[in-house]
Parts: sequence; C-alpha cells; structure tokens
Amino acid sequence: MTELGLREVLTKIGLEDEYDTKLKISQILQIIQHDTSEINIETPESLTEAFLRRLLMCDTNARSVKCVSSDLEMDKKNAINPLDLIAGLFLCSDKFLQQNMVGKMVQCQFAVPLLLPNIETRELTMMLWSMREIVRNFTPLQQAFRGTGSEERLVFSEMPLVSFVRLGKHFLSKSQMLNKLLSNTEQYHDIFYHSALECGDVPRRISEGLVEFSWYLPCGNRSVDKFSEPMAVANLRGDIRSFDKQFTFLCQSSAVVYILCEESEVEYFKYLQGKQVQAKLILISSKRGKSFRLKMLTVEPNLKTTNLSETKTTETELVRPLQESVSEMLGKKSKKVSLENLAERARCCEILVDDDSDECRSALKNARKITARIDKISEFKDEELPTQGNIWKAISWVQTEHWRLRKVGKIKLEEYHKTLEREEKEFKKKQQRFEMTTTMSNFLNGLSASEVHRSYFLKWLEMTLEDLSRHQLSALLNQYVTLKMKCPKETDKIADVDQQISISSLQIKHFFRECGQRYTCMADVPEFSNLRRKVEQLPMFAAQMLLDGVPLELVDGDAANIPLTWINAVLTELHSLIQSNSKVKVISVIGVENSGKSTLLNTMFGTRFAVDKGMCTRGAFMQMITVSKHVKSKIGCDCIMLIDTEGLKAHKIVQDDHSHERDIEVACLAVALSDITIINISKDASVEKEFLRMVLNALTRVKVEDKKPLCHFVQVHMTGLPASDQKKRDKALLEQLNVMIQRDLQIKATKLADVVSYDSSTWIWHLPSVWRGTPPMASYSSDYSKTAQALKRCLLTDLSKCPERGDLMDFAKRIESY
Repeated sequence: MTELGLREVLTKIGLEDEYDTKLKISQILQIIQHDTSEINIETPESLTEAFLRRLLMCDTNARSVKCVSSDLEMDKKNAINPLDLIAGLFLCSDKFLQQNMVGKMVQCQFAVPLLLPNIETRELTMMLWSMREIVRNFTPLQQAFRGTGSEERLVFSEMPLVSFVRLGKHFLSKSQMLNKLLSNTEQYHDIFYHSALECGDVPRRISEGLVEFSWYLPCGNRSVDKFSEPMAVANLRGDIRSFDKQFTFLCQSSAVVYILCEESEVEYFKYLQGKQVQAKLILISSKRGKSFRLKMLTVEPNLKTTNLSETKTTETELVRPLQESVSEMLGKKSKKVSLENLAERARCCEILVDDDSDECRSALKNARKITARIDKISEFKDEELPTQGNIWKAISWVQTEHWRLRKVGKIKLEEYHKTLEREEKEFKKKQQRFEMTTTMSNFLNGLSASEVHRSYFLKWLEMTLEDLSRHQLSALLNQYVTLKMKCPKETDKIADVDQQISISSLQIKHFFRECGQRYTCMADVPEFSNLRRKVEQLPMFAAQMLLDGVPLELVDGDAANIPLTWINAVLTELHSLIQSNSKVKVISVIGVENSGKSTLLNTMFGTRFAVDKGMCTRGAFMQMITVSKHVKSKIGCDCIMLIDTEGLKAHKIVQDDHSHERDIEVACLAVALSDITIINISKDASVEKEFLRMVLNALTRVKVEDKKPLCHFVQVHMTGLPASDQKKRDKALLEQLNVMIQRDLQIKATKLADVVSYDSSTWIWHLPSVWRGTPPMASYSSDYSKTAQALKRCLLTDLSKCPERGDLMDFAKRIESY
C-alpha cells in the first residue's frame, strides 16, 4: 500500500501535534506574520494556515490553496486535495473551532462535513454540534405569498434530505452537477469542491467516505429561486461499495438518493433487498459516459429499473430533468428530517455524534436549568437579573448627572452635587439588598465547572436564549427598520420600538451585566462564604472568555454607563492571565446604524461581534486579540483591543432617560481610547450629513496627549461604482467635511487635516456589498473580503507608527479617566 495514512497526511500539512492537543479559536485569531503581508505558500505546512486565514475572512477562494515555488515538480508532489485539508483540520480542532469554521464555511456557501471519517480509528462521526450555531432566513413559496419568511436554527428545521452517491467509476462529476443543480439562476457557485478546481484532481487520502452537507434555501423570489421549498443536500465522497455504513445511513434518512453508476453495475443493488431502505432510489445511469438518463430503482419485491427521462448526451442537458425530478419530490409530501432527527438515526447506525460527550450533555442540562425558568422575558429580567434593571439605570443617571448637570436649575452647584451623592448612595444600598437569585446561582455554577464545560455551557445558553427571543425580536427589528426607512420623522414611534427591543432582548451579555453588578456589590456578601468565592472568580471567567475570542460588553447599551469596578477587575485578571505581557493598542469602529461595523471587524480579524439586521450592537463591546512574538516588535504591542460601537442614529430619538445622548458619548469614548478609528460612512446622503457632524464633534472633542486621532474612512455598499465616480465622491466628501469644519465656531480649524491624522493615499476605502447574489443562497463577496484584508494590513502598518501607550492596566486607567 502506497496510500498515506492519517498521521502521515497530518505531518505533511503541519498538524501532527494538533491531532492530540487540538487547535483552539484563540490560536487562530492571533495576529501573525501573514496578517501583515501577502501569504506565500511554498510548503504543504503553509496550506493549513493559508486556508484558515482565508476562511476567517470569508474568502470564497479559501479552498483553492496550493504550493507555489520555483520547483514545479516539488509543488506537484506537495499538492493536497482541499477536502483532505478540511478533513485534517476538523480532526485536529476542538469543538468550538469546528463550530466557528462551519459558520464561516456556510457564509462562503461551502458544503460542510456531516459524517467525518477517521481512517486511523475507523470511526465515523456526525458533526451535529458544529452546525448548531447556524441560523438562516428563508422564504418558502407559501410564506412568499403571505409576505412573510422564516428565521430558523437549521439543526431544528425539518426539510427533505436529498443525497447523492456514486457506485464505481463514473464519467460525470457528481459535485459539478450538484453545483449546477443548486446554483440560483443569477449566478453559479461551487458549493461542493470538484476535480476541475485547484488541486481537486489530487487523489484524496483521508477524506474518502466524507459525507458533505449543504442546504438549498429559497428567498421567495421566483425569478431567483431554483426551487420553491427548502431542502438539505448530502454528498458522499467515494464509492458506496467501500462505505456501506454511510450509504445505509443515507438510504434510511433521505427522501431520495440519487446514485451515479454505469448501467452494467445495477445488479449490485440486489444486496439492498430485505434491508431498511426508506428513501426513493433514482439512478443517474450512463453507458460508458456517452449517454445519461434518470431511472427509478425498485428493490422490492424484485430488482428493476424504470426510465424517468429521455437519454441525454451531456451533463448540462442532464441537469434539467434532474431539477424537475427534485422539484417533483419537493412538491409532494416527502419525508422530512431535521439534523436533530438524523443524530438519532446515526446512533442506530453505530455512528458517533459529536455532542454526545459528558461535558456537552451536562452543560446543556445546566443551561436548561436557567432557560426553563423563562416565561415572559421582561418579567424574568426584573425578577432574576434585578441589579441591572431600573436601579442600575437610576445609578447611571445620577452618575452622569454629576457632569451633565441637566437639572441644576436654581440650586447651587455644590448643594446639587451633595444631593446627587446622597441619591447615589441610597440607590446603591437598594441594589445591594437584592439577594442572589436561583438563576444567577445556576449561572455561577455553570461558570465554575471545568474550562470545557464552561465553554459548552455558555454556548448552549447563548443559542437557547436566541431561540427563545427570536420570534418577538425579529418582528420588532423588522418594525424598527421599516419605521426608519418609511417614517423617519416618527421619532416617538421609533423610540417606543427601540425601547421594546431593549425590554424583549435576553442574551449572554445580560448575565454578564448581572455578574458585573454582583461583583460591584460584593462587599455585602459574607467574607468566607461559598458565594463570595464564586463572585470573586467572576472577573477571571470573563477574562478567560475574552482570551477565548468572545466579546465583552464595555458600555452597557441600556444604562449608557461603564461598570468601572467590573471592567477594571476583568482587565486586571486578563493582564495576569497573559503574564503581564499586555502592551496594548486599540482599534475602534464607529458609524451609523446598520452600516456593517461588526461585519467589517469580523471579516478583518475573524472576531465574533454580534451581527444582525436592524439594531445589532447597543453600547460598545471589546474583544482582545493576541500578537505573535514575530509581529510584536513590528507593531509595538502584545495584544490588540478591538472596540465595536453602537450605530449612531442619524435621526434624533428623544427618550426620558436621555439614552440618545450616548451616541456622541460612545463615539467620543471610542476615539479617545483608540490608536486608530475606523469611520463607516453609508452611501445614503440623507443620513450622512448628520452622522458626519456627530463624527466631527467626537474627533474634535477628544485630545490624546495633544495628538490628532488617526482615522480611516470606509464607504460601504459601493458595488459597481466606476473608479472615476469614486474619486469624485471622495473629493466631494472631503470638501463637505472641510466646509462643516469651517462653519463650526467651536472648531479652530479650516480643514480635515487640522482635526485628524490620515494618509491622503489611504484615507478612504470603498467596500462593496457583503453578499454576492441574493441571500440566503448568496455567497460572501470575495471583493469585500479582499478589500477588508487590505484594510487590515494597512491598520497593522499604521499601528506600528503609533507610539506605545502602556499595558492593559494603563488601558483600564484611560477608560476610567475618559
């Protein structure tokens, strides 16, 4: 046997050590040499890093990686089939990185592993956990008529499963045919990798027997949709004679299984007689690759075939009757399954399921102890998370009133401050009287378990909370977006819906807000109690969460305040966790609502800032990324703190709690804390002027050691605009900024260069639309990801020019100071 074994392949691609230790998200997020320059792939070991880096930035060309050097013969020898690379990476990654990779692959419209083989242990694993995060919007035909759609977590969505397998050698490319079948009418996309693509013809060594999985999800537009109903699609790599377990599983789970084979091979299927075959079997048969047709295969009581289509001479001709066959199946009441159902079937077929581990199951049990108590979200928050509700908002109002002085009136300033201090003490006493609730006790227990259990627990809780609040929040967000677009002057209505969104929202951040307030009130907890010990550990858990690539709330978006005691404690623990090697530089992003700030950061750095329609981010969140030792000396820091801020509102919402004022406050804070500020500008002229006024206000109010803020302006959704028009737009924007500066009597400047520091050659970036095509079947735009990556390299170069500004402890002091 000359076939390479699993260990040999992993050694070849530089993953031999990770097979036992497992790669983690934090390792992949780290800033490395390749982030500062173009990736040159000269050895097989470079392939893994290149694929992961490109996947993190949602580059749809991520799978097309190959070695390129002066020795072409060696490059051919070093070639790896991309499916082997993907299979190797999944085998060498922990469960949370696997989940992250699947999320990025789905955004790129890549097929993802459903059944993952391990050729060393001879085990087959169903990747249920890795797909649990995927949520998609789609619109089946009936809902399109009603003008509604579905937003669903796809592991729970019941839909027909259509599987494609191969018997023996075949002249058709099964994957290419699948891609043509599933691609929307407006564009073709390679969902399944195939032999005509880069290194696709390299023999597969460790991915034979892999079952890939994807979805077809309609958008509700007949001119775009290939199929009017959703379906799941499975694709087995390799000959079914070698992978009977996979084939049996698909025959028992699918609505229909399409089998590519030569007509002479049909007798093979006699072995299916007497077996549990629930799927309809359809042959895509050929005569020596010169003619093709669809045939119904009947196994019981006798083996026979029935022609379903006329003879076709090309693959392109065959796609039409195949599409009609699938549409006919979808039009009938075909068998439907969810991934959750498939897991039960997998266990019956002696296939492992990736979320059957003890830690995963016990973490789910702990998460359900919390979510089982939720009936009405607003009541649950008032009763179970009391320290962050109205009492925290009242404390925040008093604290900010010390310097806002909105109600000073005829009272002397000194007396007013004393009154405010008395009020703050009274509110804090009331806050400290709240006893530890059952929900928070369960939450602390979930955090206090092992590191792996804690990660599972937080992920289960996050997903379950999303599912609980999805229906109500989705309707409110749609209403909010509609009001902003169609009735921008109805500020009272917009403010009311804004408030309802806040009340109806329940996320992980609310539990960590409660942690912050409980930690702040810790003096009231008995000194040597078990509860005191758990509360004292909370900053460490939050710091570890930041290290693991999960954002932490910096500015409470509801109370418009920073819980300083809590943030200081978390940053102190973080400083300790990375052994005081915490020289930090900061990049922040500000922009109007829904201008893609979070999406841009996630694409550049692989982060996990919340992305949703309407109001995605409230307040401000921070996430830390470490810097490799090879890059530290270049950019002058050990880590980078990214700050994602709430969208500034171009319309003025007036609310009793003055929360509209946080727009300019959060913008000022982001600029003040940052070495570099990214300013997202919408192409919507109606909101641009008000937004730019806010931005200039923030930029001119902040002075950091008498140094002008360093800025990059980003214009979003600039698809299809000629370069000449972009230059005209850039010039007009600069002129507009200069005029606004000149007219503002508070700004002692005449042009933008007097206010901010920027490079005239790279001061503005044009980002195309994120999606290529119509969602949900659209893929991520490669132009968007490439532009974002170029901006990232520019930002890292600019960081190297910024003076050092201390470590995380200094960063904490700067937060308190501002």
